[in-house]
Amino acid sequence: MKRIIALTAILALLAGCGLKPTEPTEPESPSAPPPAVADQTGAERDLMAGIEAEEPDVQADVDGQTATAMTDFGLKLFQSCLDGENTLVSPLSVLSALAMTANGAAGQTLAQFEDVFGADLESLNAWLYAYVKALPDAEGSRVHVANGIWLNADGGLSVEPDFLKTNGTYYGAGIYEDPFDGELAEKVNAWVREHTAGRIERILDAAPAGAMAYLVNALSFDGIWEDIYREDQIRPDTFTAQDGSERQVPFMWSTEQAFLQDEHAKGFIKYYKGRQLAFAALLPEEGMTVEEYAATLSGGALRKLLAEAGTDMPVVAAIPKFSAQYGAELEQILAEMGLADAFDPDRADFSRMGSSQTGNLYVDRVLHKSFINVDEKGTQAGAATAVEVRMAAAPGLEEQVVLNRPFVYMLIDCQANAPLFIGAVTDILP
Repeated sequence: MKRIIALTAILALLAGCGLKPTEPTEPESPSAPPPAVADQTGAERDLMAGIEAEEPDVQADVDGQTATAMTDFGLKLFQSCLDGENTLVSPLSVLSALAMTANGAAGQTLAQFEDVFGADLESLNAWLYAYVKALPDAEGSRVHVANGIWLNADGGLSVEPDFLKTNGTYYGAGIYEDPFDGELAEKVNAWVREHTAGRIERILDAAPAGAMAYLVNALSFDGIWEDIYREDQIRPDTFTAQDGSERQVPFMWSTEQAFLQDEHAKGFIKYYKGRQLAFAALLPEEGMTVEEYAATLSGGALRKLLAEAGTDMPVVAAIPKFSAQYGAELEQILAEMGLADAFDPDRADFSRMGSSQTGNLYVDRVLHKSFINVDEKGTQAGAATAVEVRMAAAPGLEEQVVLNRPFVYMLIDCQANAPLFIGAVTDILP
């Protein structure tokens, strides 16, 4: 894995909160695609202008088997990225970009996508559509998701209309034809900045020769604590990093009512306004690294742990204030997870995306960046993923959990019990 950025402490995992899921509402039509960057540069053509995206007829259970499969995927991705340093990934962002790409795959390439997802593509499209529609969008509790696809106008790429229609329908994707000149990277980066509230500045440096398409997801998270910390609840304490070094950092102290415990860790849940989103943390037992603890987790077990959080045992909780950025190229990790053919110029089959007379289409890079800030008021987070397609050439007792050594933590969607972000803090730098 090629690391791009790894700064300060790191982020989060989304799963469940012990709340009974509400009944899913009838899905609304997808939100309109974002305005084409051509409005700013005059260089793009919106391919969705001639294709009417239909409202999908889906009855996806956002808290069902597909949610467990998606949590499994997020955990495997997180486990594969862990290397003793701060780590942060957004499974929802990576899944969205990969699923849009998979809508252009066929044959064995599509089969490998579905094996890695743990779900068939039709079910995944429906689940992601329903899941994103159910995410909160209110003051103090908001998740914004956007998708965009850029296609090379000068590379001889013939695009399949069904590929465009499916991604417009299920992902609300803006789909643009562009000359892939020296201005493309800035167009994509400007779009990402807009849809992550400026938290991800750049996802793409330049489009290399032979680049034919970019499938991009951008995500932002804003949560204000249900109970904002008072000044007297913030005081310095010692955080011991994974290498044994000690840091004096501000800790935010509170008493929470949702206690978490499994065989190897204790933790807690702290809610954001509206209680549809929450922060969850799991502190491994003494002597166990976050890598060792993460290896014990499965999607089903994690969702069960979070859904059954004990509410009858108060827990004194302390969270260090931290801010973090992270970046990685995920193609090697995804190939090791089972998605090999998509990255092979000879074996990749993206015939349902389109074709080119000059070479076969394959995925060259999967770029991922993420950001989080946790302070006394709440949490702000952002993530972006770009897939680059190229052409070949005990009751009554008070528990205490102080996050003063490496820990795993989460941002929780309490309705769907599925991860948006997952990460680990192994060190806190000044």
